[in-house]
Amino acid sequence: MRVIGMISGTSFDGIDAAAADLELDGDRILLGLLGGVSAPYPEALRARIAAALPPGATTFEEVCRLDTAIGQAFADVAAAANAELCAGSADLVVAHGQTVFHWVADGAVRGMPSAVPPAPR
Repeated sequence: MRVIGMISGTSFDGIDAAAADLELDGDRILLGLLGGVSAPYPEALRARIAAALPPGATTFEEVCRLDTAIGQAFADVAAAANAELCAGSADLVVAHGQTVFHWVADGAVRGMPSAVPPAPR
């Protein structure tokens, strides 16, 4: 199975993708790394993400628009990784999205909502 894993850190500077061949060998999973690709967020999108982060104020409309824009950026990198690393034959793409807020209260993590990438366009 060819899998592309994607991540964008809390620095929201860009998106990284790695591709691997996974194979079940008895009770072991063998992983063969196929490579990685990275792409910076477009500067305008990066500025919008920064403006929405605390302590800045935002609206649900902007969160919705960011969710879509971030998802499209992830989809572009997933398509590049699939073409460049998997010869267009990836079986699965996994991504957690872009963390936009860490809710910590009384020394405990209460939540970390992410803008989750939608299906590729």
